[in-house]
Amino acid sequence: MALIPGTRLGSYEILALLGAGGMGEVYRAHDAELHRDVAVKVLTTVSSDLDRLQRFEREARAAAALNHPNILAVYQLGTHDGAPYLITELLEGETLRGEVSRSRLSMRKVVDYAVQMARGLAAAHEKGIVHRDLKPENVFVTRDGRVKILDFGLAKLTPPQERPKSGVPTLTEGTNPGVVLGTIGYMSPEQVRGERSDHRTDIFAFGTILYEMLAGKRAFQKATSADTMSAILNEDPPSISQIVPTASPALLRVVQRCLEKKPEQRFQSASDLAFALEALSGTGSGPISMGAPTRQGRTWKWVAAGGIAIASAAALIAWKWLPPAVPHVGAVIQLTDDGVPKQGRLVSDGSRVYFNEGEPGSWRIAQVSVHGGQTASIPTRLVNPHIAALAPDGSALLASVGGFNDFADPLWLIPLPAGEPRRLGDIEASAANFFPDGRIVFTQGTSLFVAETDGSSPRKVLDSTEYLGTPSVSPDGKRVGFTTWSGVGSVTGLRETAVDGTRQQEVLKTGADFPSPRFGTWTPDGRYRLFQNLSDGRSDLWLLPEQIGFFQRLQAPLRLTNGPLSYTDASVSRDGKQVFVIGSQRRGELIRYDEKFHEFVPFLSGISATDATFSRDGKWVAYRSYPDCTLWRSRSDGSDRLQLTYPPTVVWFPNISPDGTEVVYSTFGNFVYISKMSGGTPRKIAEQSVAANWSPDGKLLVLSTWVPNKHGGEKNIVQLQILDLQSDKISVIPDSEGKLGAYWLDQHTLVAATRDTTKLLTFDLTTEKWAELASGVFVNWFISLDRKYLYCTTGGGEPKALRIRFSDHKAETIVSLKDLRRVVDPYFGTQVGVAPDGSVLLTRDVGTEEIYTLEVEWP
Repeated sequence: MALIPGTRLGSYEILALLGAGGMGEVYRAHDAELHRDVAVKVLTTVSSDLDRLQRFEREARAAAALNHPNILAVYQLGTHDGAPYLITELLEGETLRGEVSRSRLSMRKVVDYAVQMARGLAAAHEKGIVHRDLKPENVFVTRDGRVKILDFGLAKLTPPQERPKSGVPTLTEGTNPGVVLGTIGYMSPEQVRGERSDHRTDIFAFGTILYEMLAGKRAFQKATSADTMSAILNEDPPSISQIVPTASPALLRVVQRCLEKKPEQRFQSASDLAFALEALSGTGSGPISMGAPTRQGRTWKWVAAGGIAIASAAALIAWKWLPPAVPHVGAVIQLTDDGVPKQGRLVSDGSRVYFNEGEPGSWRIAQVSVHGGQTASIPTRLVNPHIAALAPDGSALLASVGGFNDFADPLWLIPLPAGEPRRLGDIEASAANFFPDGRIVFTQGTSLFVAETDGSSPRKVLDSTEYLGTPSVSPDGKRVGFTTWSGVGSVTGLRETAVDGTRQQEVLKTGADFPSPRFGTWTPDGRYRLFQNLSDGRSDLWLLPEQIGFFQRLQAPLRLTNGPLSYTDASVSRDGKQVFVIGSQRRGELIRYDEKFHEFVPFLSGISATDATFSRDGKWVAYRSYPDCTLWRSRSDGSDRLQLTYPPTVVWFPNISPDGTEVVYSTFGNFVYISKMSGGTPRKIAEQSVAANWSPDGKLLVLSTWVPNKHGGEKNIVQLQILDLQSDKISVIPDSEGKLGAYWLDQHTLVAATRDTTKLLTFDLTTEKWAELASGVFVNWFISLDRKYLYCTTGGGEPKALRIRFSDHKAETIVSLKDLRRVVDPYFGTQVGVAPDGSVLLTRDVGTEEIYTLEVEWP
């Protein structure tokens, strides 16, 4: 609908068309009653777009609830010939987009505009209004320098931050989560993900505008929308100080804090943001003062003293309220593209990155240039070597060599670029690393040792009550950091100790924010400690600030990455400028091997799941989703799906009861639960145990349980126990220490493996005798529904899926797994299952897992 000059809308007379504005046309009009010119915004083609009408009405209600000099004033909402219109104050000037695109703003203008925007946002947030589409086009600068926030068409109307005075209107409407709203390039990470947003979303958008006013270009602008959204989630924009060297460091810290990926790390209110900016301007109100003329004599001295006092006060306020500069990722560069699974420690000598690829039991060492390109293997006669560290002079790799599930493995030195490996003394270690002087630090269960460069004279320096993860040595060689574990899969925190084992202290304790942290390494300058944290199926990198100066404040852990990839096994380059990581996007495809046609085919429509287990009649299946590891059940055709557990619970080893009504499973931290197949609250039945399995009559469970080791060495050792579900009585299986993963063959016979998984054994409960079933390098095993076969996956250079018949111990190769990329559990290797028809079940890895470089900009 077009309005012609002279048209009257009540007391308003249309004077002229000003142009298109937002969702309609904007006209200049005259208010005959109040004798002022106003703007009239008319929404066109309403009947064809209900969403536009709702946005128009939302804008009117949101703006009408506000009365602030930095927000466009709305006078009236009405309709004319079926078209709604909005009467607002008339602005003369231009949008911030026009001013920024024409020339770079002075620092004085940047802070002045920013203070006014922050005040306007604070007023909106106090009324419970979140703009959600803040951008330079929606910020208007009048001819006299007044900033006005426009267009609340995407505003989210929520309960106000503070209870308003009686009679002040508030708005409580919102938008469903999962709907992405906003303008690409100015959206917050939570908007990009379609998550629920709040007032801190506007603070992120404010940061992008402030960045653009300072740098003269957008903070997030890539070749495609998808790339831009990925940058918002994962990358920090280029440093402003490189573009504008004269920019105030305190102002840059304001920008950095506004652009934090995690909402709780940003300014928590626009009022705090405005206060911080006002401290930079040197005054609590108005634009920055340009200073006063100087005078001679005492007057000059008093003015100078007053100026120093004001500057000092402003600096102190800024120090208190502004966040310190923090490291951020400037770019993410992919180095490999070979599609081979990777895992374990990355190390670099400055020109090459060395890493493990393959699968547990079949690891090999590979290398790639720090600039990317083709990967190449490091030739060695060692079977299943696993990189532990790189020698300080870069001459050799330190590697552990042994079985898939060994408690401790021999350490070897592998010369670079080639040479004959040599064993380091008699050391057997769970994990190891180098001191800067070449000495070796290693863990063995709950103990920490130090040895000479050749592996001689190992001496225990620390004996803990918890298991110790990969040790990391500070650059000055005086401290050792490590992850602590209460048992398999249960991280308790990060600790450090002096080299002699004294002055132990907790660095980070597990909790809601850090459910599963793993110690990484120090940066070469010793200012930060890098660690990874696994949460909700994804691992991100964090930094612990180390050095605190006189005017520096102790900082909480700093997030370095925030998806979309999962980053693990990080290593810092020797110059500290790069972080090498394994970046993965996890996705699996459940498959079965069709022996008739000799091919793998999708099972349950190829869902991303592992550990499928079936009811005895084959009608029901339980499985854990991948990668979040939650428990689900469905019918065997995939219908009637029901989720039984929820994050942050991590599930392993599900097993359906013989009557098909319950499922037993293990969780992170070595707890065992039973859930009804129909859902409901699970009940905990055991602690310090994993891999529970039902007896044929459903009355007993066999458990792999961690118990104190009475024979020295490892403090705890796995043992097989039987739990009577009717009496809760626990009985220990004779001579079962060091054995695990038991299944029932019948009511009187069990099958299990040795701790190093090189032998499969049977146990007769009547005679209490063990007998060997098979030997080899076994990664995982599962019993068939008819209990006639044991299905296994093996390691080594030629991994395969086997079927072992219990009646005569005959082993049959089902299929080679050498060329099949499989999902690998970081703790329990490749899972295997058996379909009701006897087909072997595996999970094919269809995600990505490559080596990346994170270019880090340090403050």
